[in-house]
Amino acid sequence: MYSLPAKQSVAAFDIDAQKTFTPLCPQELPVVEGDLIGPELNAQAAFASVRVASRDAHSPSALWLTDETHPIYSPITGHPNLDVHWPPHAIVGTLGFSFVPGLDEKAYAYQVYKGVEPDMHPYGACFHDLADTISTGAIEFLRCHYITTVLCGGLATDYCVKNTVLQLRKAGFTVILNLGACRGIAPDTTAQAIEEMRAAGVHFIHSAQELQQN
Repeated sequence: MYSLPAKQSVAAFDIDAQKTFTPLCPQELPVVEGDLIGPELNAQAAFASVRVASRDAHSPSALWLTDETHPIYSPITGHPNLDVHWPPHAIVGTLGFSFVPGLDEKAYAYQVYKGVEPDMHPYGACFHDLADTISTGAIEFLRCHYITTVLCGGLATDYCVKNTVLQLRKAGFTVILNLGACRGIAPDTTAQAIEEMRAAGVHFIHSAQELQQN
């Protein structure tokens, strides 16, 4: 069991829990079982006083889009806030932009839309740029609500979840990652991400059933 502080000190952070990262959008960036994490995200949110979310919110004119000459993962130069090309995903107004099944748009006290600009493709939810200098306001929102502990889950473990969790740790929060509320893209990169987060002091649970509150 993991013992949490009083509820008023705890936040739940749903990181990019969107259909774009699920088999419901097979032409985007589907993660196996990504559409199944809603119940675990809801279960851990019961232990939090505030619930926040991040979403990729991309433009159909983004400079990182793949095409015939720029396949997925091919590098991008000349744009400091872009690293590689990705297929179209989480385009605002499409099915992929919406939350995974079971999540309620009205449940969130604060939402981050990231990657809105055509020349930006951040991974972590706490900063708009890859250098972590342009805040999305998430850290400030948590601090203003006197949050000390953040329960995290979302998609995908080895990319946006990892980067967001590491940003929260660097900001001084205690972070618990619910592996039951996450799914990763690939086993090797997911294992590597978990080790990086563990080295940064992140705590891990496998289900919200492991939580108890003082």
